[in-house]
Amino acid sequence: MNPNLAKRNELLAQKTIAGLKSRNMDGYYAASKEDALKIALGLIPEGSSISMGGGMSVHEIGLSDALKAGNYNFIDRDAYEDKRQAMLLAYDADFFLSSVNAMTDDGVLVNIDGNANRVSAIAQGPKHVIFVVGMNKVCCDVDAAMKRARNIAAPANVQRFGLSTPCASKGTCFNCKSPDTICCQILITRFSRHPGRISVILVNDDLGF
Repeated sequence: MNPNLAKRNELLAQKTIAGLKSRNMDGYYAASKEDALKIALGLIPEGSSISMGGGMSVHEIGLSDALKAGNYNFIDRDAYEDKRQAMLLAYDADFFLSSVNAMTDDGVLVNIDGNANRVSAIAQGPKHVIFVVGMNKVCCDVDAAMKRARNIAAPANVQRFGLSTPCASKGTCFNCKSPDTICCQILITRFSRHPGRISVILVNDDLGF
């Protein structure tokens, strides 16, 4: 992360955290990945059951490794032969970990999913949801957030998964109906009816896609 962006990111994060609060969600600012890890672990009591989607940001701050090594019931989807069983366990977990494909600077979260296990768990099920979000994902409004999710996050993810879609080869969204499309379900989270359920850790770094 360019050090010249640190103050800008801190000020933008303060605005975003105020927006999250107005939407019944909690926001935190971490000046580094290490600080983000400390905040996340401070939110998760030992002994908690924890699941997650495929969010790269959670891995990048070291949170998934810390939970696997700690006194937690970490539901590791990769360790399950039956992936569906692991996905279903997520709905009754104490905590679900994720990132966002994009969010607005006033606290609206935008997520796109292929199988919908991630967006459905964000919407309902787990008692708590913690998002780890690099400041590179904060956009000025919902339209910009949607464009980011469709034209930056989606192409990068289909390339990561080795899928065959127009955006994988061209690098931008074609609004396709390819059998491999991951843009099947779009979730816009603009308010949480349950206080304390959703927490967002904004990190002064470029994380994920």
